[in-house]
Amino acid sequence: MDKKPNAPGVDGHALKAGRRHFLKSAAGGAAALAVTPASQAQQPSAFAAAYTAPSYQQIQRDTALLAPPAATRNVFRPGSDLMVQVLKDMGIEFVAANNGSSFEGLQESVINYGAPPNHNPEYITALHEESSVDMANGYGKAEGKPMAVMLHGTIGIQHASMAIYQAFYSGTPMILIVGRDDEFIQAHTANDMAAMCRSFTKWDAQPKTLPQCLDALQEAYRQAVTPPTGPTLVVIDMELQKEEARDLVVPPFRPAVIAGCDVATARDIAQKLLAADNPRLATGAFRTPEGCRAAVALAELIGASASTSAQQGPMGFPQRHPLCGPGADTNYDYILGLEANSPQLSLQRPTTAALTATRDTMGIGFGGLRNNPPAAGRGAPRQAPGTVLAIDAQASLPLIIGEVTRLMTPAQRERSAERQQRHAQANQAARLSALHEAIDDKRKGWDLSPVSTARLYAELWPLIANEDWCLASPSSFSSSHHMQLWDHNKPYSYLGGQGAGGMGYGLGACTGAALAARGRKRFVINIQTDGDFNYTPGSLWSAVHHQLPMLTVMHNNRAWHQEFMFIQYMAGVRGRGTDRSHIGTTLRDPFIDYAKLAQGYGMKAEGPIDNPAQLSAALERGVSAVKNGEPYLIDVLTQPR
Repeated sequence: MDKKPNAPGVDGHALKAGRRHFLKSAAGGAAALAVTPASQAQQPSAFAAAYTAPSYQQIQRDTALLAPPAATRNVFRPGSDLMVQVLKDMGIEFVAANNGSSFEGLQESVINYGAPPNHNPEYITALHEESSVDMANGYGKAEGKPMAVMLHGTIGIQHASMAIYQAFYSGTPMILIVGRDDEFIQAHTANDMAAMCRSFTKWDAQPKTLPQCLDALQEAYRQAVTPPTGPTLVVIDMELQKEEARDLVVPPFRPAVIAGCDVATARDIAQKLLAADNPRLATGAFRTPEGCRAAVALAELIGASASTSAQQGPMGFPQRHPLCGPGADTNYDYILGLEANSPQLSLQRPTTAALTATRDTMGIGFGGLRNNPPAAGRGAPRQAPGTVLAIDAQASLPLIIGEVTRLMTPAQRERSAERQQRHAQANQAARLSALHEAIDDKRKGWDLSPVSTARLYAELWPLIANEDWCLASPSSFSSSHHMQLWDHNKPYSYLGGQGAGGMGYGLGACTGAALAARGRKRFVINIQTDGDFNYTPGSLWSAVHHQLPMLTVMHNNRAWHQEFMFIQYMAGVRGRGTDRSHIGTTLRDPFIDYAKLAQGYGMKAEGPIDNPAQLSAALERGVSAVKNGEPYLIDVLTQPR
């Protein structure tokens, strides 16, 4: 007699295997019966002879009615517990996922293993795989380190593929864990699932044993954070997640060793910086906040002016540092490039474009990675490069600073202090001049309805200027007014665009940045374009569910305005008139109520606001909410750009 569903000793693994065997057998049997001639209909078939009726428990489990076994513990040390311990040892804070049966063993360990459970890593619920990867992208840009994402088999990879591609293009480190269950739904599995995105991941592995699995997760982290940084992927079979680990020991984590320049190169750089009358640092995006701090230390040590890429993306030299700007004299006699081009010498780590020769095995030839790799410096000012060393600047800076400190004379220290004072005065004057010019420009259309995008940024700035904030959304479609009006002084002040330019990125990336912000007493600003919003609106629910400090201000121009302009132009040059250019390019008939959408996901929201006089008070309410750790959305009807 079959055991009752709540009887002790029922093995859930065995039941699931039985369920899957039954489903596969039934599918095969149905196909066999479909081609059985009528004359043989009464004869015993091979299917009937092999068929075993499903047990009561199997039927109940398949229809989600079976209660889990109680009292008796059948698995004492599941392999997935060891996998989670590896993630803990590596400092992984979050694992984002949309549920999938192929990683149920690992998911159960994330939420139950450890003291306290569901902490470092914490399970983050996403409503779409694309959103979960975008979360990891936003988190990785904000912190310079990976979070993890779990994907369900083939369909999880396919849902997430665009987000993975964008992270690859941006060089964002993350660890993708793909569950593989070869005994269940065949459409959800494959022999080599990593091949589906091998051309736009840095590294992948499909371990065959539990020890190999633990090693692979550790290597995935090292590969993700070692230049060229990017997404890595590990395929983990269901049986490895459920395997009894017994006395297997988790290997100690060995951090990545990232090489910088050698001593001779560091000494040569130090000598040239010290010999220069007006040295300068051209800086781009560093790997982590530590690179930003080291660049500041070098600039202050030698009294050099510095450029910044902080207005274009994360991990840049602080914009309002006294040494950031053109300086007192623009006739620089030695420029050191740190993740940016210099006419003399540049230290630049390789980008993911360097991987295409070995990873793009199908010869896809992605544009932007093919013959035109992402610009050196990732947003840094362009200039003709001199000598470029493919060396990580951040890893090189401690050695360079050490050599400068060792070689620097008292007289050189005095000259450095004098330069610092002159540069600080000149940069302050340049900043005020540029700000006055920008303010005059932003006043255009100040009282227009719908609201001008310049006014949106301008009225938000005084509310956040003295707070710890992160602008995590792309800003190009809202005209990037923050570049002239805001101060970008933190490594995470602005996280930049969406890598490969795909839509649907913004809301998920801001949610990921808000994950990083939640425990660090800062909050995230999301200037959210309406077209992008509608790809993955479920990220709002994730933000509410996990109580993330994210202020979403809709740039609601009720159109995919760039495409609208393209169609207008095309119709114009073809002499057809522009009266039908709205077809397929605008979001009207009906208009979308984003405040109600947000409220439907449980988020506090208001709007739509089209009167600019009402904007400041609404923004103040929103900032107050997120400072208290509560996500908030304001729907603002805006000018097209």
